[in-house]
Amino acid sequence: MDWKIFVAIFASVFIAELGDKTQLATMLFAADKEVSKVTVFLAASAALIVASAIGVLAGSLLSAYISEKVLHYVAGVGFIAIGAWTLLHA
Repeated sequence: MDWKIFVAIFASVFIAELGDKTQLATMLFAADKEVSKVTVFLAASAALIVASAIGVLAGSLLSAYISEKVLHYVAGVGFIAIGAWTLLHA
């Protein structure tokens, strides 16, 4: 395993998820006194694992047909578009 890549991916995803609606939803579920905190943790963890697996699978499939450079540009444009849309509708 390449630890440099592991740390870079971990840090990127961790920072992106902080304060995200996923984390806020998880906090709301955990705030319910009748719900097991272990259940909330396991369910939220499983959901993030499945979402990440879909991302890895999609990236693997796309890379077979589209060059890595093009994928980077598309992702960059997508992030800029989402940021612009968020600013315009804030």
